[in-house]
Amino acid sequence: MKITRLLCVVFSAAFLSCTAAISRGDVKLPTVLDSHMVMQRDVPLHFWGWADVDEEVTVKMGSATATTEAAKDGTWKVTLPAQKADGKARTITITGNNTIELKDVLIGEVWIGSGQSNMEWALSNTQGSVEAIAEADHPLIRLFHVPKVQTPEPAIDVKADWKVCSPQSVPRFSAVLYYFGLQLQKELNVPVGLINSSWGGSPIEPWTIANGTSGGMYNGMIAPITQFSAQGTIWYQGETNVLQKNGLAYEGKMSDLIEGWRKSFGNRNLAFYFVQIAPWSGRYEEGELPKLWEAQVATLKVPGTGMAVTTDLVDNIADIHPRNKLDVGNRLALWALAKTYQKEDVIYSGPLYQSMTIDGDKARLAFAHVAEGLRSRDGKPLNEFQIAAADGKFVDAQAMVDGKTIVVSAEGVRNPKVVRFGWRKIANPNLVNSAGLPASPFQTNNWQGGTGESAQ
Repeated sequence: MKITRLLCVVFSAAFLSCTAAISRGDVKLPTVLDSHMVMQRDVPLHFWGWADVDEEVTVKMGSATATTEAAKDGTWKVTLPAQKADGKARTITITGNNTIELKDVLIGEVWIGSGQSNMEWALSNTQGSVEAIAEADHPLIRLFHVPKVQTPEPAIDVKADWKVCSPQSVPRFSAVLYYFGLQLQKELNVPVGLINSSWGGSPIEPWTIANGTSGGMYNGMIAPITQFSAQGTIWYQGETNVLQKNGLAYEGKMSDLIEGWRKSFGNRNLAFYFVQIAPWSGRYEEGELPKLWEAQVATLKVPGTGMAVTTDLVDNIADIHPRNKLDVGNRLALWALAKTYQKEDVIYSGPLYQSMTIDGDKARLAFAHVAEGLRSRDGKPLNEFQIAAADGKFVDAQAMVDGKTIVVSAEGVRNPKVVRFGWRKIANPNLVNSAGLPASPFQTNNWQGGTGESAQ
């Protein structure tokens, strides 16, 4: 049969190999369509796979049924009506020359987690992991872990399966994605499906599809799931691109990533919330980390994006992998709750620089996301502020809260021109808003950053 040759193209051991069952003409599904999965609520439900040419395939879920015939290349696809999240387990039956029964399928919210090692970082290697794992009996959360594989062309499948979240299944799963999903499940009270597709050390380029070309990680780890509807993506990556000294150019790379994934998933509103990478005393060259921070804040000008700041979550400045992933996941969840799910009264971001005015020898800074006001995280004077006059020589500055603004000055600096905050790779600033969320590092000279306030 023709489909046999198509499915036997194997680029990696991570791909499903051909089986005798396929060669007999049995209906086959991609692994992302399986028992225990969560499917996205309130959107049409897509089912696809492979069968003999002209083989009739029927998909049935409750009273909903759809039938089609496999095309000349052996592929088939049907769509069932959108479903509400009711917490009830469903059984889905797919019938062709054989019958497949998918059990314990839930309808809820689906999110993808991707990036490099700080997204891949397993729950078992984080702060509080013993208690978190012991308490991880969450039958309404389901986990799908995509193995690492790169391919030269977009792949059709991955070797993975859906697992019910439990103390047995969660230890090696992405900690950030797990904590993000856990918070959503608690707040929304619906099932949550989490798809982890991340690779430690990876730059952004292999994940990107743009200008008609696609990277090997996109091909092997994202392309096979693009027909599976999702609400959004969380992204934790950028460390490798700092080492590559991409600086402000990273904004364009992020825009390409987001645009390409939204097109591939057929969802112009696919949410994209990301982590501003943490300070680190390691191999970053001087000035390179701040420039990438600015590129990340600039990405907030893309609609439907959000950014979690992590400057205050570094337990060891010499470790590129901060072990507090709970607060990272929770801060990403704040963006989702406020922007995607329209929850009212959610303070979802720390202060983000907006503008500066000069009054004599003082600079007054205005911010978005000040909430009820600004304060010091630790009760000490505000730190990490520097100021410069026209000569460009920065000196440490005094910074005082004045209502919802910050007034910055320094002895000996007349007619200040530029202020910067947290502008070094080992920054540990203490400016937060009333919700305790930290301000992002910034500099005021032709600042490129956004505020993430644009509509979804």
